[in-house]
Amino acid sequence: MTKNKDWFASWFNTSYYHILYSHRDYSEAQEFMQNIARLLTFEKSDLLLDLGCGKGRHSIYLNSLGFNVIGADLSKNSILEAKKSENERLRFIVQDMRKPLRLKYDVILNLFTSFGFFEDDKEDIIILQNIKNGLNLNGVAIIDFMNVKKVISNLVSEETQVIQGISFKINRYIEDGFIVKEINFDADGKHHTYFEKVKLLDLHKIKTYLNSVDFKIKHIFGNYQLERFNEETSDRLILVLA
Repeated sequence: MTKNKDWFASWFNTSYYHILYSHRDYSEAQEFMQNIARLLTFEKSDLLLDLGCGKGRHSIYLNSLGFNVIGADLSKNSILEAKKSENERLRFIVQDMRKPLRLKYDVILNLFTSFGFFEDDKEDIIILQNIKNGLNLNGVAIIDFMNVKKVISNLVSEETQVIQGISFKINRYIEDGFIVKEINFDADGKHHTYFEKVKLLDLHKIKTYLNSVDFKIKHIFGNYQLERFNEETSDRLILVLA
């Protein structure tokens, strides 16, 4: 695979992506959703969109809290898996974030750094415009992004993870304004190389994006416990927008 701008379209659609991240602990993210729903007083009648939902783990959890949820992701394979959990208040659809949303939502969530993938700023801005256009009157959007400064200061340049018998050799580096993760492994008789690329977006840069689509910041948090954002120490950069 080449390090192209749509790297996510192939990598997220493979079984290897889900193997590599199968060990993730989502308990903090679940706590985050509980906290944010309480803070913003989500109603059970609200329609929530989990944009970039993957296999739907967060959508399923939000639905278990009693909410009406649609999960959307570009990966057809992930959506096929997620659809096994559908019910009358939980649906899954294939959706490219760069395409306009077909419905209006009371809450749109973009979780676990599912933003900042594109070399051209205009594509990231289009996503924000689509989110804004997809909100009902008085609707809110939540962007859960990494804290770039802390990530850079704690960057692990090389590591190997052996998961389900596959040895993933991972290299991380900064290149052309992106944090790049290069993933090499042998599986099914072949050598595989994939890349993840996330743009180095600090709060100042993201604010320029938000201003361009007239999004207003209601809250800024630095972790899933909704504590104040600190550029030096916070694990996350969480934005509540309206």
